[in-house]
Amino acid sequence: MKRLLLLAMAFALLCTPSGAQTLTKLKAGMVTGIDQIGLPIALERGFFEKYGLDVTIARPYATGVDALNALQAGESEIVQVGVPMIGAVLRGMDLVALGNYSGNATKAGSDATMAVIAREGSGITKGDLASLKGKKIAASFGTINHLYILAILEKAGLKPEEVTLVNTPPPDMTVALLAKGIDAFSGWDPWPIVAGKDVPGAVELVRGGDVISYLGFNVALRPWVQANGDTIEKFLAAVSEADQWMRKNPKQAGQVATRWIPGLKQEIAEAAMQFNIQQADRRLSANNYRALYSAEDRLSRLGIIKATFDVNKHIEPKYILKVMKNHPELFSDLPPIPEAAAIGPGYTFAP
Repeated sequence: MKRLLLLAMAFALLCTPSGAQTLTKLKAGMVTGIDQIGLPIALERGFFEKYGLDVTIARPYATGVDALNALQAGESEIVQVGVPMIGAVLRGMDLVALGNYSGNATKAGSDATMAVIAREGSGITKGDLASLKGKKIAASFGTINHLYILAILEKAGLKPEEVTLVNTPPPDMTVALLAKGIDAFSGWDPWPIVAGKDVPGAVELVRGGDVISYLGFNVALRPWVQANGDTIEKFLAAVSEADQWMRKNPKQAGQVATRWIPGLKQEIAEAAMQFNIQQADRRLSANNYRALYSAEDRLSRLGIIKATFDVNKHIEPKYILKVMKNHPELFSDLPPIPEAAAIGPGYTFAP
């Protein structure tokens, strides 16, 4: 009997996944955007476990501002944010960007997941950016959709004071449009596609256009980064594999999104995913440094922020560069980074 028990225990150990007893725990946070879905894909597909991590994902936040508040409160150890990083650093939060969750390492402009949606009867005409003049437009202040509408206004030859910008969380934008509380909104997917389905006569004024370089970083607080390099590399490898799976399986990736973004329907998720996979590139290059610099420059010129910081002090590429070197197969389906934009450890960006 004792021998049978020992044999049973030995068999159980053999059936236990390798490294299951030594998984490193990690708390990660995300926002309710379709471009954030690489994170839950890595969890659901078992990529985190494959690389030795036990990851818990905090509830999806409405904006990156909320995600950063949660990071500061200790609810997460690493989160996915873009433009809100700028305001947080200027307020004294010592953040470090470690890789992209959305963006483009191969070119400067990248905003396929962004759009401006107007209501019927607003006087806003598809393709006519100047028709935004005098209109009430929703945006989430301090986020990428705020940066996008500012760039759209600049392209139209309009100043921010020639419109009324209303600070609105993305999940509330469709309701505000339906209620005619706003004339239009600037948003990231899936919300423009949701509005196109749910708001009768909704007008897509513009989608993408490469008017901005998308900002979408995996960020963490510097003390945590300095103490967890090995964990960061494992995390970036896992989400890079998830990104590749998403690029190859957009329909199934849309199904994952419906489980993580409240109220998201499958057809909306699938439509949004076609734009998302265009900028699901976890790699870092000089283009991503330039994206952060350009965002700061625009916000500063327009008086949205009163100061700027050296982007070199808040991007640390060595972890993702190591993943790119050790796991080139995870990026084999992506266009190569142009030689002029390729970077190495210790790279310094000069505007």
